[in-house]
Amino acid sequence: MSEHPVTPNPEAVLIGDAMTGGYGTGADILHSCTIAVNKGEIAVIVGPNGAGKSTAMKAVFGMLNLREGQVRLNGEDITKLSPQDRVAKGMGFVPQVRNIFPTMSVEENLEMGAFIRTDDYKNTMEQIYTLFPILKDKRRQAAGELSGGQRQQVAVGRALMTKPSVLMLDEPTAGVSPIVMDELFDRIIEIARTGISILMVEQNARQALEIADKGYVLVQGANRYTDTGQALLADPEVRRSFLGG
Repeated sequence: MSEHPVTPNPEAVLIGDAMTGGYGTGADILHSCTIAVNKGEIAVIVGPNGAGKSTAMKAVFGMLNLREGQVRLNGEDITKLSPQDRVAKGMGFVPQVRNIFPTMSVEENLEMGAFIRTDDYKNTMEQIYTLFPILKDKRRQAAGELSGGQRQQVAVGRALMTKPSVLMLDEPTAGVSPIVMDELFDRIIEIARTGISILMVEQNARQALEIADKGYVLVQGANRYTDTGQALLADPEVRRSFLGG
């Protein structure tokens, strides 16, 4: 594994190809960064603090200006589209903070996720309740009263209500206990098995790479290592530099 340019599979569901850019008129944070996810696979972005992990995901979602590179979803160039238009094209995004409506019930939060749907979404809601049974039990409760792990389930469920082809999660396990992290990762694997592609940014690098089909190690906004999750976990250089030995 070396720092050569990453060549994504052209069939990938989502490709952020050679992205260079930053926020507003500020300095570039990403430097020819490439992130891709294949159908039904889990891709994980890891790296040290300040490596541009969340920025890479926000770039894919259209939240910052790209000076170079492009973003493609299901073969279509969406580089110029707003985040809202990307959702309509099949992107689901769960930000790290402020990702639920705390005063609304769990069910109302899920209904808010279906705002772009013109068809009957009750079926999708049932699928989410099957995936996250605790949400069914608490569907009348205000989402803000739930535990951190349960609130994350609401946020993920809400994003799934749009029936995305790709689901992006920004640090889904931030601030939850190890047991809740394992449970969330199990659910994420289940979602991927339904054919939805998953792209996530994770601080818990070792655990995330264990479930990842593909891993991207970013350093200072550039690709440092790209391989399968298992290969990255087995690489002594990656282990020493990024996984604490």
